[in-house]
Amino acid sequence: MPVKNRFAEMHSEITEWRRDLHRNPEILFETHRTAGLVAQRLRDFGCDEVTEGIGRTGVVGVIRGRATGSGRTIGLRADMDALPIHETTGAEWASQTDGSMHACGHDGHTAMLLGAAKYLCETRNFDGTVVVIFQPAEEGGGGGREMCEDGLMTRWGIEEVYGMHNWPGVPVGQFQIRPGAFFAATDLFDIEVEGRGGHAAKPHETIDTTVAAAQIVSALQTIASRNADPVAQIVVSVTSFRTSSDAFNVIPQKVHMRGTVRTLSPEMRDLAEERLTAIATSVAAAFGAEARVEYVRNYPVMVNSDEQTRFAADVARAVAGDCEEADLVMGGEDFAFMLEERPGAYILVGNGDTASVHSPDYDFNDETIPAGCSWWAEIVERRLPAA
Repeated sequence: MPVKNRFAEMHSEITEWRRDLHRNPEILFETHRTAGLVAQRLRDFGCDEVTEGIGRTGVVGVIRGRATGSGRTIGLRADMDALPIHETTGAEWASQTDGSMHACGHDGHTAMLLGAAKYLCETRNFDGTVVVIFQPAEEGGGGGREMCEDGLMTRWGIEEVYGMHNWPGVPVGQFQIRPGAFFAATDLFDIEVEGRGGHAAKPHETIDTTVAAAQIVSALQTIASRNADPVAQIVVSVTSFRTSSDAFNVIPQKVHMRGTVRTLSPEMRDLAEERLTAIATSVAAAFGAEARVEYVRNYPVMVNSDEQTRFAADVARAVAGDCEEADLVMGGEDFAFMLEERPGAYILVGNGDTASVHSPDYDFNDETIPAGCSWWAEIVERRLPAA
């Protein structure tokens, strides 16, 4: 079964939806215009139920098949939010909001799931219920967690859930997936080092926080090189380093550092937190300073369920002719919260030879739309086959 003909017919329409979303990006939970458009389109399509305000600004639509005797319900999820990036594509549909752009393709994800929803409302060639989920705040806000905390899975009786993300560097319309751990846990840390400030000409009268903090930055890299099993995946990155003084001749009283830890197992996550705290406090103490560490467990590891991954890959092969095994990804994905509550799978669809996601030059490739929509629709029709 190649791309469904209906999506070839709808391609231009879905592309216009996508480009409208791209022109009007919204950040985190401030997806009010986007959510309103999604909800209105779902009503226009004839969804049986449309509910707004789940997970603050999320939207849920319910589509019942021609038969519901199976009693089964599956969820399909797309993210809606943009990023605080200034767009440089120069596209006709470029962002009209300075400092905000759809740099990760969530406009494409939303448009493709809307296209699938329209098709499913037209055909209803399945036995059971489909819940289409449009989520805010994937980019750091934990919108998936908030939707789950609002009762997403239990309120609509979702039994399993599927997600999709475009992937630059993979040919347009081709798919990749892997079972088990797929995207990393994305923890955050905040370290404040305090010593004794003073004149740069008299370092012996100070406790130099810059020197202590610099040693902490270097020492944190030994978590991966000397504490973790060499075959395990772990990344420790200090991404911000700021002193309490900008003067040329002042040794600062404090240094503030921030960063992220990426891991793919609970064991590595525990190890990273324990060692990061111990190293920061001990190295600071060796210089006579004090380090205060805040470690925040953010998005968990995203784990694809074995059965649902095999099924999702079979559907991808039916649509595209092939489905390759994806590489592990050290980026985070808050679809992980939904997969913690229900079995399911997350797949990548090729965006072609484009700029990488989170780049100011990135744009979603509209040629991906028919394949993405077809995968969504085929997930439903194969998982909930009509008699």
